[in-house]
This record gives sequence, C-alpha cells and structure tokens, in this order.
Amino acid sequence: MPQFDYNLAFSRNLGWVTEEEQKRLKSARIAIAGMGGVGGVHLLTLARLGVENFRIADFDQFELANFNRQIGATVSSIGKPKTEILKNMALDINPNINIEVYDQGINEDNLESFLSGSDVYLDGLDFFCIPIRELLFPLARKMNIPVTTVGPVGMGAALMNFLPGKMTFDQYFGLSSTNDPEEKAIRFLAGLSLSGIHQKYLADYSKVDFKNKKAPSTMMGCQLSSGIAATEILKIILKRGPVLAAPYNIQFDAYLNRTVVKKLWFGYKNPLHQIKLYIIRKILLK
Repeated sequence: MPQFDYNLAFSRNLGWVTEEEQKRLKSARIAIAGMGGVGGVHLLTLARLGVENFRIADFDQFELANFNRQIGATVSSIGKPKTEILKNMALDINPNINIEVYDQGINEDNLESFLSGSDVYLDGLDFFCIPIRELLFPLARKMNIPVTTVGPVGMGAALMNFLPGKMTFDQYFGLSSTNDPEEKAIRFLAGLSLSGIHQKYLADYSKVDFKNKKAPSTMMGCQLSSGIAATEILKIILKRGPVLAAPYNIQFDAYLNRTVVKKLWFGYKNPLHQIKLYIIRKILLK
C-alpha cells in the first residue's frame, strides 16, 4: 500500500484555495450531528476537501429503507452503526483524519462537549429531529459557533446559515411559541424551503406523512446539499466569499433549473409567511 501524502492527495484543491488556506482547512474542526441522508455525505465531502478534524453523532443503524439516499447504506452495512460505517469511509479517504464519535447521538447532557472547540456546526439531523435542534442551535450561538444547515428539498437543496450576531434560529422559525410537534414541523418546513418551488413537481402529497414522520427524499437532493454545505463551510472558515445568514434563505432546484434567494423579514412573524403557514396546514393536515 502506498504511503498516504496529504499534500499530494489534496493538491487539486490548490488554485481554488491557496496553500495557506488549505492548511487552515486541514486544521479546522467540524461537528456534524446525523450520519444519514445529508450528514454522511457532508462528512465525506469535507474529508475530500482536506478537513482532518470532526465530531460526528448518530445512534442509528443502516437499514434497507435508507438505500435511496444515504451514502453509507449498502448491503454490507445493513444493521451496522452509521457512525462506524461513515468513520471508516472517511478514514479510507484520509487515514490521518481525527474523528470523535458520539455513537449514542446527541442530547441535552452532551451537547456542549459535542460542540466545544468546533469552527462550525453542520446540521445533518433528520428533518423531524426538531426538539434537539431547539437546544442545539441556541447553544451554538451562545458558544459563538456558526451553524450551517442545508436540507434536501425535492431534487434540490435549501441553505441557511445562522451566524453569531444575526437572526436567531427561533426568531426565524418561531418554534418556541408552540408545543404542537406537527405545527413545529410545518414551521420548520416552511422556513427551510421558503420559496416552495419544489412543490410544482411533487407527484403524490399523500407520501408527506407528518403524523408518522415520513417524507419523500432523493439522493440528488442529498448530494447537492453536501456540495453547497462544504462550500459554505469553506467560506466561513477561510473568511472569504459571501455568506448570507438568516433571515436569508437560498433554494436551488435541479429539476426546475432555478435558484431562489429570499429574505424573510421579521422571521416567522412576517404576515405573508403566516398566510403560507395557513395554506401548508390545510394541505398537509387535512
């Protein structure tokens, strides 16, 4: 087996980044919770960018239902921990990577240690893992850690950054003002996919099942998400390039060949957004 050479392995990054910037990427630490649809491919994309320090968290194992979208889901990985499989895949890209694993997932007790010392938190949690987000995002802000979330939406991706000093997660989504899990999910969906352009080609609304926490997904959306997420993290770490923070929302849709950038003035309290929430409730909760 040939000896691993970091400089040679990631030399084709140079030109888009300088040698000094590549060193900064190498030393950065990224925390990623969730190793499923987006979290796993986020990790591998950043590993190929040359990042060498990670914390990853997930309590789940791979199953057949993951095959349409999760990078680590294969016949040989069924029943195995997602963190174990993705850690090994990352180490196969760069054997010098340092990955701290939280194989029981994240919770109120370990959130601070999970985030501590991270340059960025990259959200890879399942869409319906909303309660832990309500703890995680404010804590990251308190710890002065930028948060990037890029979710697969149809055959595209929706990007949001929550940066210290900018609009907060709760000001944008308004989750704390309701105790209804379905209402929280609707507000999260409406805020994340602000333009809603993907709805034009959703073939079967009955497959969006909030009561049973199931929704359709595609691998295209997950892979597009990872490319966007890694680019945002590069810009945040290197402190160059535009980084739009909430209340800005960016949605790119490959099916429609469209990119929409919107600003949700006043966050979820925006009057027009309230009308949108009303319509979504009528469609999804009927």
